[in-house]
Amino acid sequence: MWTRRFVVEYPARVRLVGAHFKPWGMSPFVGVPASELRDRWLPVDTVWQRSVDRIRNQIGDTASATETLRVLEAELLSRLAEPPPRGLDLVLHAGRRLVASGGAVPVGALASGAGVSGNHLAAQFQAHAGVTPKRLARIYRFARLILSVDARCPTGWPDLAHTAGYFDQAHCSREFKDFTGHTPTEYLALRRRFPAAPEFPPDAGPMPAD
Repeated sequence: MWTRRFVVEYPARVRLVGAHFKPWGMSPFVGVPASELRDRWLPVDTVWQRSVDRIRNQIGDTASATETLRVLEAELLSRLAEPPPRGLDLVLHAGRRLVASGGAVPVGALASGAGVSGNHLAAQFQAHAGVTPKRLARIYRFARLILSVDARCPTGWPDLAHTAGYFDQAHCSREFKDFTGHTPTEYLALRRRFPAAPEFPPDAGPMPAD
């Protein structure tokens, strides 16, 4: 599932700690539009100047994982915007509808249900989630499809595509190519050749959604 992560590495014990954000979850903690962070791997200090050194200094060399997480939590809370950024409530409301429908609700219905135009809704999603609601719906729909695939059993693609909300198998195949670079058949062959570790998505799910 498409999400955002904040990760701090400190070398004393080669340990990583991090925060896992929902698609729109980072918006209250940063002062830039989410679209500027999309598809980029950025050091934390690019957004929060001198944060990593301060966190590492507080952690020290002997901090436990629990203590480290407390420091990270305190840093996040210190940066939590009050009041929430303008438009975030709209994105939360529409985003939860997308989650509940598995990406199947039409974007026009999201906009009309919220009493705003499609362009306004798209602009707010770009600002707070980094992508348009249409793109996010496609991501959730594709995630729903992937989670329904059991690589250990025969796969009926037409039925899976219909259940996930695709118009037909051709539509599903195009989405597969766009998201994975492979056809459904190629993807299934790779899943069988390189099975995921036990209890690791997408073989056992669920993937982060809400």
